[in-house]
Amino acid sequence: MSREARQRKILEIISSHDIDTQEELVSRLAAEGFAVTQATVSRDIRDMSLVKTLAADGRKYRYQAQPPKDSKAERFISVFRNTVLSIRAAENLVVIKTETGSANAAAETIDRLDMDGILGVIAGDNTIFVAVDSSANARVVADKLEDILRS
Repeated sequence: MSREARQRKILEIISSHDIDTQEELVSRLAAEGFAVTQATVSRDIRDMSLVKTLAADGRKYRYQAQPPKDSKAERFISVFRNTVLSIRAAENLVVIKTETGSANAAAETIDRLDMDGILGVIAGDNTIFVAVDSSANARVVADKLEDILRS
């Protein structure tokens, strides 16, 4: 079967199942009639720009397709990645330290992400406070922001 068909099947699988590992994805593909190796799946994941995000249960991760990038959004993400120094959850707040003078641009990125659970974002010169609807969600939001830094 073609690469395109395999990648369409990968998108279908990850949209309906929490797939945590490449091996699990290989098994699911095999069950669907796609005989592939882990190396092939690894290349597909890279080519498709799939990312791992925290699963709904908050305990494991899952592969997820990224929305199509627009250049303006990508610029904000780039500013975020290049200026954020630390991210910490504290009760129902996420406190983010940035390079001096960069907090407003990084906060705008967070606003544009429109993440569930975020009630509001306040930025100073080098610190951002993100108010989250619960302390449990504060950890989830912090993890998602950390994922952006690592991707």
